[in-house]
Amino acid sequence: MFSVVSAQAAGSAWLSGAGIGIGLFAIVGAQSAFILRQGIMRQHVIPIIATCFAIDAVFILASVTGLRTLTEQMPWLTTVLLWGGVAFLSCYAVMSARRAMQGGGGMQLDDNAEQSLRTALMAAAGFSIINPHFWLDMMVIGSIAENFGESRMAFAAGVVTASGVWLTAQGLGARLLAPLFTKPSTWRVLDGTIAVILSVLALTLALRGVG
Repeated sequence: MFSVVSAQAAGSAWLSGAGIGIGLFAIVGAQSAFILRQGIMRQHVIPIIATCFAIDAVFILASVTGLRTLTEQMPWLTTVLLWGGVAFLSCYAVMSARRAMQGGGGMQLDDNAEQSLRTALMAAAGFSIINPHFWLDMMVIGSIAENFGESRMAFAAGVVTASGVWLTAQGLGARLLAPLFTKPSTWRVLDGTIAVILSVLALTLALRGVG
């Protein structure tokens, strides 16, 4: 006979998941920098948020139900993801640095809307999946969930909720900054900052890989 999880236990697990989720997600990382830029440009923000949220939700639930066990059985997967993340972040760091030097990169809209959307969604997926920090978060979530026993799915739901709130706040909140980005010089600063953030993350991962 299956034990019934009390509403109180489930509620407590959900709150814990939401709190831990915000703590893990509310940092300025590669994904945050990408979403911020797209939000300011007002380009494909909703599809990007939806894509990132769907990826987060799937992997959060997978982590809680056994993703950690998979990586323990396939340790080489962590190495592949680490160096793939270094390459991916380095590529986008160079692109951001190039836009910063050229100036006004954010004002140049792609005339091919279909290609632009596809490229944006591929980038959104890349900043989520090809990102060792993403996998580290998933492992942490899976480990903590074990402490909640039969309430672990409520914990997972709390983390998923935190992901949705944080992604929406970034993407839609960035629109409030749009008036500040009417000058090419402001875009230079943003793209330069993004280039630095991505470069530091790539270097940190590379050092971890050779250390």
